[in-house]
Amino acid sequence: MSRPRLARHVRLSFDSTRQRPILLLPETVVVLNDTGAAILERCDGQRTVAEIEESLAREFRTVPEGEVPRFLAGLVARRCVELADG
Repeated sequence: MSRPRLARHVRLSFDSTRQRPILLLPETVVVLNDTGAAILERCDGQRTVAEIEESLAREFRTVPEGEVPRFLAGLVARRCVELADG
């Protein structure tokens, strides 16, 4: 199972001006919605994608099917998230 984690050059933060969670990349800032931030907070390289989905489902009661893998796939393509097999 894949265990997502933020790439070394990426940092999850909070922008006090925008009052929004953000993803900091070299020379780029990505403003996140609350769902995106919740997913990325769980990308610690220890939890699998399935465990992240389960955690979100416990916290928010419902998680649309396929939302987490779809979101992470986009960030993997942009090299913001890395998948470690484990």
